[in-house]
Amino acid sequence: MTAPRHTRALILLAAAALTASACASATREIRVLPPRPVALPEAAAAAEPDSAPAAPTGAPDIVPLGFAVARTAGTLLGLPYREGGALPDGFDCSGLVNYVFARHGVAMPRDVRRQAASGLEVSRGEIAPGDLVFFATTGSGPTHVGIAVGEGRFIHAPKTGDVVRVESMASAYWDARFVAARRVQLP
Repeated sequence: MTAPRHTRALILLAAAALTASACASATREIRVLPPRPVALPEAAAAAEPDSAPAAPTGAPDIVPLGFAVARTAGTLLGLPYREGGALPDGFDCSGLVNYVFARHGVAMPRDVRRQAASGLEVSRGEIAPGDLVFFATTGSGPTHVGIAVGEGRFIHAPKTGDVVRVESMASAYWDARFVAARRVQLP
């Protein structure tokens, strides 16, 4: 037995509405720039002396994996800040980092100071997408963390009443409070 024509039409209309709403919810995306080409140590030895760019601190093959981390953080833009939050219903800064890296199989500490001891130190000029960036906002040493996404920008969960967002590390506020950057090796 087949459903009446109007029932089939309603079912098709409902399916179309669900498909459209699913597409609309997937619009939070951030553009993550690829890293500048980096010569591996073996390639640099074969090139002219001093002509190859210096490899970033840490293993060069780690850098591209940071793009996946930065993209995952980008999908969380607009979600609310929540003190102590580490889930999509609300994040604080270290909870955001903990959640994003867990999505990529990396168990991160849950507090900023311990996160600041994770991975390899990265100089400010070598920060790449997926690197952690640390700031002193409420005292000395690292008290706030974000995830670099390229072009001197980072994603973070800033404060109560705000949402996960992108900011520039070059802004006067963040520039004055920058403490360190770290690169966490992904599995």
